Amino acid sequence: MPSHPTIVRLDCKAQSYDWGKIGSHSSVARFASSSPGFKVDESRPYAELWMGTHPNAPSTLYQSEKSLESFLKADPQLLTPYFHEKYSGHLPFLFKVLSIGKALSIQAHPDKSLAEKLFKDRPDLYKDDNHKPEMAIALTDFEALCGFKPLDEISAALDHWREFWSLVGDQAAHEFQEAVKRSQAIEGIKGIKEGRQALKALFKTMMSADPAKVKLELDRLVARLESTGQQYSAGSLEELLLRVHSHFPGDVGLFSFFFLNYIVLQPGQAVFLAANEPHAYLSGDCVECMAASDNVVRAGLTPKFKDVEVLTEMLTYQSKAGTDQLLSGVLCTPTGHSLMYDPPIDEFSIILTTLDHAKEKERLRAAEGPSVVIVTKGQGVLRTERNSGSEDEDAVEVAANEGNVFFVGANTPFSIEASSDEGVTIYTAFSVKPDKKDHFHH
Repeated sequence: MPSHPTIVRLDCKAQSYDWGKIGSHSSVARFASSSPGFKVDESRPYAELWMGTHPNAPSTLYQSEKSLESFLKADPQLLTPYFHEKYSGHLPFLFKVLSIGKALSIQAHPDKSLAEKLFKDRPDLYKDDNHKPEMAIALTDFEALCGFKPLDEISAALDHWREFWSLVGDQAAHEFQEAVKRSQAIEGIKGIKEGRQALKALFKTMMSADPAKVKLELDRLVARLESTGQQYSAGSLEELLLRVHSHFPGDVGLFSFFFLNYIVLQPGQAVFLAANEPHAYLSGDCVECMAASDNVVRAGLTPKFKDVEVLTEMLTYQSKAGTDQLLSGVLCTPTGHSLMYDPPIDEFSIILTTLDHAKEKERLRAAEGPSVVIVTKGQGVLRTERNSGSEDEDAVEVAANEGNVFFVGANTPFSIEASSDEGVTIYTAFSVKPDKKDHFHH
């Protein structure tokens, strides 16, 4: 057990990337400004708030120079000896808030063995050797491209969008459509395999098309859509193509809209992205958690290095409806105030706790591993609670206001009580040993 119940406030770093929302329109800037040293620059984009020990933007203890990493390494009980050893004194996960003003790149994250290979071969581009499965939970309406569409939808898009057909060419288009028909006629694994090979061939043809041809077909496509003079409804394929083209003119990534599912998450809905699955976030704010890695393989909608070869080889080419990627929270406390989002990986789960008015209270049981808490709305008080049967010393009690971030040590049960009329909302990312996850389901 830790020597005492532990809740410590953190200062976390805001990252400014050009796709972020500008100034105080960004949740990242608003949350970061709850730290006294942070001033919002209304002309800057604020894209990500990083909560954790990742060396690219490590968190520190509140109003202190001391890093969270050195705090954890000084007392292995804060993580538990199991996590301390497994993750070398670091948190197993990286927790973030994202505020997206314009589309992120078409990307995928490598699995563990590919990450190790990329890091070894190209450490200048791939900064660590870890995989990066991730989960996003929407704070606002949140648009994303995610996973490949069902094959017959891609086949129909070839018929419907002549610029798409023209870019891949007659032969590739015909071959794909024929293979899709064959794959649907073959039962079981063999049919699925044939479909995946066909999808890979077509996607590869599109991604490696001659940039001059890409620009020509996109110019034609945009001119055709604009010539109708109509207002396309928000979220329609036409509107998305025009909107994203205005930020990334001539980018091959725009043709990914014909391949990938477009989804809109409502606040509280989540999407889980396993390794080697293509995706791109388009707009909105979310909390996001991932294995502690910064590995990204990009192939479109970006001025950065595009590794088309690696990306097209690494993808699984599973095709399914976009709704199949969604994850719902499951009630995990008797009060009904908390939902647990539990992706099929070892590194993390997330609990969303929503209290609607002052004095409402929720108790969260102790995780046998570390937790990080962020307050996304309202005001409250966090308190350590006694473990049943233990004679803990005095409870730790801290004010918890919008934007505040806390580290909670392993085996520390705590409660959140709302202290404002609008209530309080917190997200808790935590790790437990794989065999202990069931303990959290109410």
